Amino acid sequence: MKTVPTRIDGLVLIEPTVHGDERGFFAETWRADSWPAAGVTADFVQDNHSRSVRGTLRGMHFQTSPGQAKLVRCARGSVLDVAVDLRAGSPTFGEWEGFELSDANMRQLFVPIGFAHGFCVLSEEADFTYRCSNYYDAATEAGIAWDDPDVAIDWPSDLEVLVSDRDAQAPRLADVADGLPFRY
Repeated sequence: MKTVPTRIDGLVLIEPTVHGDERGFFAETWRADSWPAAGVTADFVQDNHSRSVRGTLRGMHFQTSPGQAKLVRCARGSVLDVAVDLRAGSPTFGEWEGFELSDANMRQLFVPIGFAHGFCVLSEEADFTYRCSNYYDAATEAGIAWDDPDVAIDWPSDLEVLVSDRDAQAPRLADVADGLPFRY
């Protein structure tokens, strides 16, 4: 396993070692005794799996208190995975960074507490898995607009984006920034 440099402090992009031959491949997608050395420092308690069609955009989501770190990967297909820094005092507050995660590149992204997270499906269909540090709690679920012009995420322009009603109604970052609990 190796890490790939990211621009925003706290995000960790991981490329697992893949052992492959004509039969297929094998890769460790989580190992408690080695991932912390790479910067993946959460104790995970819940795994989630979603399947989505091309153009589906899920995001930009986060949990407020106590927060929720995620280790994410695309097990089938391809997505543009995006994280937005929501940590007050961070030099990159309100900035985003995105990575293609796919079954071909096997990359994983660690998104620590204090970031909004989302993805857009690039392939015809994608299976996306999340390893989470805290249990989902609807009472602390929150989000920011996926199309907030101040954040200006560069989503793929060649896709007809499909979003949920909840995501379509999410507030802009400027409207919720003062109430966010995250500190750098």
